[in-house]
Amino acid sequence: MKKFLIFILIVVGLWTIWSSVGRTVDWKEPQGNIDVVESITNDSVCSKNIVGIQPYMVPEDYLSEGHFYEKIKLYFDEAQRAGFFHENTVVLLPEYLGTWLVISGEKTSVAETAHLNKAMTLMVLSNIPKFIRSYFYNNKEQDVFAASLFRMKAREMAQIYSEVFKELASTYQVTINAGSIVLPDPSVNLNNIDVNSSGPLYNASFIFYPDGAIDKRLVKKSFPISSEQPFVQACPITELPVYDLRIGKTAVLVCADSWYPQAYEQIRKSDAEVILVNSYAAGDNTMDAPWKGYDGSALPDDVDKNDIGTIKEVDAWKKYALPGRIQTIQTKVGVNVFLRGRLWDLGADGQPFFMLNDTLVKITTSNRGGIWNMCF
Repeated sequence: MKKFLIFILIVVGLWTIWSSVGRTVDWKEPQGNIDVVESITNDSVCSKNIVGIQPYMVPEDYLSEGHFYEKIKLYFDEAQRAGFFHENTVVLLPEYLGTWLVISGEKTSVAETAHLNKAMTLMVLSNIPKFIRSYFYNNKEQDVFAASLFRMKAREMAQIYSEVFKELASTYQVTINAGSIVLPDPSVNLNNIDVNSSGPLYNASFIFYPDGAIDKRLVKKSFPISSEQPFVQACPITELPVYDLRIGKTAVLVCADSWYPQAYEQIRKSDAEVILVNSYAAGDNTMDAPWKGYDGSALPDDVDKNDIGTIKEVDAWKKYALPGRIQTIQTKVGVNVFLRGRLWDLGADGQPFFMLNDTLVKITTSNRGGIWNMCF
């Protein structure tokens, strides 16, 4: 028994040393990889404008609050130098931009490995007690492993996400729709994002104002895709808020929600003047592949089943997501941006869509970082 206890103590000691080693991150200047900075409409008179930012993210950008802040700040600095920021500016960022803060404070090897599954396994092994506690907070999710990881890091993720975007909004004096982040039962209290570790996980989006305030109303994804459904809860589309922003009454849709007529019916009822969509399309060269159809929820009645497998993914986006569906309602302004980067082995694709008066505005595309400004 004595030898066994000594063995256990040695194992615990070695694990403690191993789990703590490699969490100090050497500072490296982030790279924006910005290929396009463009005004896509006449900006000589710009009373209202939306700046769509397509950041090119890598895992190292998420290892600390400082890394994340400095990376996103690169794009804001470039937009400011281009003269895109005005009194009535709204900045739109993509889906999942905040989600990978799940690796903040972790061993650098988590960011350096090529495969997401290996990265997540390293996180569990180096946080065994915390992971076990989070495991027992599960909300009957099918993928308890992923749900427990997000619960384990939720408070740190929420704190970094809220502090970074409050600072950016107040520094540049713009309103920001900060993409999305996966958190358990998030809410806004005392101008901070709170989480309930035992609550369901949502893919949520927040609005930050130039005075540093966070809007208490948040958007939660209503139509999670199949890869999200094992751990992300769907929110009724009837709870979709509409914001009174400087660019007009604005609705925010999280990626797949922009594919469903129910979302546009809610927007029609609200008389929203602007639709903002933040998206992430996993997989390299996804947009050029044959469209596989709707993912995660039933095919709407107005979808031509013959399009499945015969048109490209990008053409399906134009027909059944924001560019096509905004034309069915009175709303005349819409913008959709995508997350790009090298995030383990996930891949990424997509180019922004800018809709103005039922017209898809032509842009210069970028496979890396990009910033586009649309005045209206």
